[in-house]
Order: sequence, then C-alpha cells, then structure tokens
Amino acid sequence: MKKITIADVAKHAGVSKSTVSQYLNQRFDYMREETKERIEDAIEKLGYRPNILARSLKQKSTTTIGVIVANILHEFSTQIIRAIEDVCNERDFHVIVCNADDNPDKEKKYIDMLRAKQVDGLIAIPTGENVSLYQDLVKENYPFVFIDRLIEGVDIDAVLLDNEKASYLAVESFIKHGYSKVAMLAPSLHSNITPRIERLNGYKKALEQYQVPLNEEYLVNCEISEMQQVLDRLLHLQHPPNAILAGNDLVLYEVLAYSKKLNIQIPDDVALIGIDDVSYAEVFSPALTTIAQPTFEMGEKAANILFEKIQNKDHINQAGIYRFEPRLLERESY
Repeated sequence: MKKITIADVAKHAGVSKSTVSQYLNQRFDYMREETKERIEDAIEKLGYRPNILARSLKQKSTTTIGVIVANILHEFSTQIIRAIEDVCNERDFHVIVCNADDNPDKEKKYIDMLRAKQVDGLIAIPTGENVSLYQDLVKENYPFVFIDRLIEGVDIDAVLLDNEKASYLAVESFIKHGYSKVAMLAPSLHSNITPRIERLNGYKKALEQYQVPLNEEYLVNCEISEMQQVLDRLLHLQHPPNAILAGNDLVLYEVLAYSKKLNIQIPDDVALIGIDDVSYAEVFSPALTTIAQPTFEMGEKAANILFEKIQNKDHINQAGIYRFEPRLLERESY
C-alpha cells in the first residue's frame, strides 16, 4: 500500500506543500478557514499520518521530555507528574515517565535511554548517586531540572518544599496543643536525601525553640518495610510518645495500618500529623491533620523552568533553588 505523503495531501486539497506544512505546524495566521477545511478533509480522506521522526530531525526537537521519579507509588510523585503533564499538554509536548525506585543503576539506565530517544529535556527526583553523570549534563548545558532534592556539587535548577518549615510547623502545632513527647518517623537517612535531612532539622529546631528536650528514642529512621516493627517498639517504651510526626505519606500509611491492627485510637492514645496532604486525609476517621505541599505548583514550576531552558539552549543561566511554602491543614488527629 502506497504511503501517503504531504505532496498527496497538497494535491488533493489543491494547495502547496508549504501550506500543508504550515497547517500541520498550526501556523494559521494567514490561512483562510476554507483552506484549513480542505486540508483537514484531504488528511482524513487519504488517511495521512505525519512522519514524526522526520519532523523531529528537521525541527531538531522531538517535542518530548522525560520525567524520572523516585517512587511512582508516592502520592507526591503522581501529583508532580500530573502537573508536569498538564504544562506539556498545553505546549503540545509528550511526557515519558520512568520509575527509578531510588536505584542509581536504574536512574542511569533511564537517563541514557531518554537521551538516546533525543528527548528535549529531563526533570528528575535524583537518587544523588550519579553525580558525574549530572555534572556531564551541566557541562553540555543540557536542559535538566531537579525536583524535591538538592545534590551537593551539582549546579542544576531545583524545585522543592521548605522542608525545615514543614516539620517545624507540625512540631510547633503539637506543642501548642499540649503535646510535649513528640516522636518523628521518617524513611532511612542513609542516602542523605534532602527532604528527610531537612525535615529532621526542622523537628529539632522546633523542640529547641520551645525548650522541649530532645529524646533520641523518639527519632525513628528506617526502611518503610520495617516501620511497623519499629513503631511497635517505640510505643512500648517506658515513656512512649504521645504524638507522632509522619515524615511523608508512605510513613503515614504505615502508622495508620499499625494503629488499625492494634486498635490504637487517634488522637486519644497518640496524636498524629503527616507531612504530605494525602487524598484520604479528610475522609479518614478522625480526619488527619497534615502539612500540605503545593505539589501542583511545584510541578508546574519545574516544567516551566525546563521549557525556558529548552527554548534558550545557548544561554547559560545561573542555577536557582526554588522553595515552596508548606501549609498546616488542621483537622482532628490531635
């Protein structure tokens, strides 16, 4: 079966190939409505499909970006992806999403794959373990944006929450509601992941500010799979905490699952605040007090920064750090 070309469409519509090309690239400024309708009719009747690869080579753009997330099951990741996709859709760009599982080998493989596919730029929640690869991208002036994390020694634009303030707000709120034995549960710190370190610092700062002694037994950092076991030990201390700060949505889920299993009443037995405003926070009983991240705004910001870089590839900008404000959503869990 003969492949339909732009020339065939032009002949059928009674216009030039350049006019068809203008139509396909949505350049309608000087095109009559009747001409547009004839071209559209010709494309439909002939079953014409543009050669995306040829157009990409000609325009030096695949109109595609790559997004690499640490854990696609993390509610933060899904909301960020949605916001990025919305911005890309408005600009007629496509998005390839990759889940690295915080695994540096998978991350490197995905970066190499996306570069081979000639995506126009990348947004990543970086593992932090591929520093030389990140630095090579900086040297190439390749459009790249970090989200949620900073990597020491790598000069790339980054969009993230004011994490210290997030945990500070939670601890401050606990103390103002009469809770002085506040524990913080967070994923493992072994990878020096920015939000985990900064939220821990905010927790300590709030205790110091309100002159509440730091109890090291109340600080829990472990793998998510071990969280319920460690929580069990925490709540069976001689002097257990009366309030828990869950460091992210995955930790919050584990705390709630453990509480249900052991019939622990929130907030009567232990008060609870989670960082990340999960979708079920308001409908859970009791409704959960959370610290919300403006994830959609953060995703939009990351996408817009990336597009600025894509459009100005020859212009080297000083990398910036863009912080977003957390918000305390008071409900019934304390």
